Amino acid sequence: MVLDIFDLLTMLGGLSLFLFGMNVMGQALERRAGGKFRSMLGKFTTGRVAGLLTGLAVTAVIQSSSATTVMVVGFVNSGLMTLRQAINVIMGANVGTTVTAWILSLSGIDSGNLFVQLLKPAAFTPVLALAGIILYLFCKGGKKKDTGMILLGFATLMFGMETMSKAVSGLGELPAFQKLFLLFQNPILGVLAGAILTAVIQSSSASVGILQVLAVTGQISYGAAIPIIMGQNIGTCVTAMISSVGANKNAKRAAMVHLSFNTIGTLVWLSVFLVVHAFWDLPLLDSPASLWGIAAAHSVFNILCTVLMLPLSGFLEKLVTKMVPDAKKPEVYAELDERLLATPRVALERCRALTAEMAKTAAAALKEGILAVQKYSPELAESIREKEEKTDHYEDILSTYLVKLSAKQLSESSSAQEAELLKIIGDFERIADHAVNLLESAEEMQEKELVLTGAALSELKVLSSAVNEMMDLALAAFLKNDLESAFTAEPLEQLIDRLKEQLRTRHILRLQRAECSIGAGFVWSDLLTDLERIADHCSNIAACITDISHNNMNLHQSLREIRHDNEAFNQKLQAFAEKYAIEEE
Repeated sequence: MVLDIFDLLTMLGGLSLFLFGMNVMGQALERRAGGKFRSMLGKFTTGRVAGLLTGLAVTAVIQSSSATTVMVVGFVNSGLMTLRQAINVIMGANVGTTVTAWILSLSGIDSGNLFVQLLKPAAFTPVLALAGIILYLFCKGGKKKDTGMILLGFATLMFGMETMSKAVSGLGELPAFQKLFLLFQNPILGVLAGAILTAVIQSSSASVGILQVLAVTGQISYGAAIPIIMGQNIGTCVTAMISSVGANKNAKRAAMVHLSFNTIGTLVWLSVFLVVHAFWDLPLLDSPASLWGIAAAHSVFNILCTVLMLPLSGFLEKLVTKMVPDAKKPEVYAELDERLLATPRVALERCRALTAEMAKTAAAALKEGILAVQKYSPELAESIREKEEKTDHYEDILSTYLVKLSAKQLSESSSAQEAELLKIIGDFERIADHAVNLLESAEEMQEKELVLTGAALSELKVLSSAVNEMMDLALAAFLKNDLESAFTAEPLEQLIDRLKEQLRTRHILRLQRAECSIGAGFVWSDLLTDLERIADHCSNIAACITDISHNNMNLHQSLREIRHDNEAFNQKLQAFAEKYAIEEE
């Protein structure tokens, strides 16, 4: 049999379906299991073995060590994982990726037994494809659609593999093909071939699958297949190296760990292979490789590399630190990494963590702004402006990142959290702006030598204390998802509105009695306005937390429900009125 143009086209078509199916299945598995990544991340710190097993488990699920390593680079770049933790996870990922080869080897089952035949993909992939298309077309839930895509992706890749196998079955009779694989009896050429193929398609699982397909011809011996498998481990590092471009030093080191681990492991075991091959004539190395044999060789090689390098994780860390040295100048680390968008739940959690940092910064700016009015200093002024610039930066990067995240396939709860963060970051940024406004009022008083009366200072202290408590309640509501704090903030905000009007009236009376200057009066009015608006933004934050808890995003409706005929609300309002009562002049 001679390979004609139609066989070539069939082989290319099968290869395309195989790669497409693997990509679709991997992405769907990643989305479907995305919610698990957050909880698994918490286990990375438990030790070397835990990190190894976690990397193994994640890769076995998403069927791609490259994808796992890219995620690890993103985690390190965002500060979610240390370099030492990343090393253990990367080692586990290399073992986890071998699961794919064992699944693909099912197509090599050959038995007359009915039950054994049912294990062949050709027997059950049509059923999986049918179940997948039903779930994808007729189910509304995102998880069910993802499950459908997993089944469709698996069915597509297995159909592509069967198609390739049939198309290449005649290659074994071609003299040119036989000579080609005689070249790969040279282990160095085999390693290079495996590395180049895997670097091009950026998936060791896919390249091992292609090797298994070619093994159907019977022309690939174990002596040729084993070096190719070794080279595939080096080629798969290309994806992580590309993903580290533009990342911080530790993320680049994580990518270098992947390359160093696979390169050192390949060099060591290739040397052992060459020694064994030179001194012992093993019949196995000359015998044709089977699908099962390639899967076994792939697993054994990766396990041996891990056994070799796991005790040397500290050495790897020092090695990559020397390869990617620290910059002479302090490096500015990226707070958000677009690599995390591949795992929306983890990306969302990172956004929430950064928003929490933004919230604390805004609250600190407010407290310093209030302090500046009472006791101004240049150091305090510089600190407030730095915090305000920081919140501006947070708002810019978070809003841009969250909009990109909204384009991903999010669950209903994740989508609600994303909308919540988009709303809240604006309020925290405005609070910091008002803190600067308070500072500017303090600076105006310093420059113009304006003085508030004793009564005004006493009133300002009461209102400032109420606003500080309002900020604390909003902060607790967001950071701890504390619904009690969120509810308590509303009556306090209403009291602050009343206090503002009361203090404005008392100020007018002082003006009429000529007890304060017009200039001080303007500053006083600005202070009242800024403090009252800060309370409004805190109210928005608290109401947003309440909305999310009730699966309702109508802010104004939530506020009306809290305030309307609510005995608990009225009791808290009365308690705050007594706590922040203004003494009569």
